[in-house]
Amino acid sequence: MGKAGLHQDRAETVALKTLEWLAAEERLDAFCAATGMDLDGLRSRTAQPATLGAVLDHVLSDESLARQATRDLDLADDALLRARAALPGGDAPHWT
Repeated sequence: MGKAGLHQDRAETVALKTLEWLAAEERLDAFCAATGMDLDGLRSRTAQPATLGAVLDHVLSDESLARQATRDLDLADDALLRARAALPGGDAPHWT
C-alpha cells in the first residue's frame, strides 16, 4: 500500500493502541454505551477488525477526542483516519 494508506496489520495496531488509550483515559464506558457492547463483549472481540474499526469510529466521531488521542499517542494528525480506512468498513462513504 502506498504512503497515504496503511496495511491492515498496522491499522489494527493503531486501533489497539487507541483502545488502550481509551481505557487509560477511563473512556471505555462511553465507548460501550455508544456501541451497545459491554466490557465482557469488548474483551472477547478486541482482536476482531470490526471491533477495532468501531474503536476508531468512536474516537473519530469527536474531533477533540481524536486530536487528544493522536497527541497522546504521538501519531500523525491523519493516522486515525488512515487506520480506519484500512480496516473493514473503512472505505464506506460518510454522509455526515
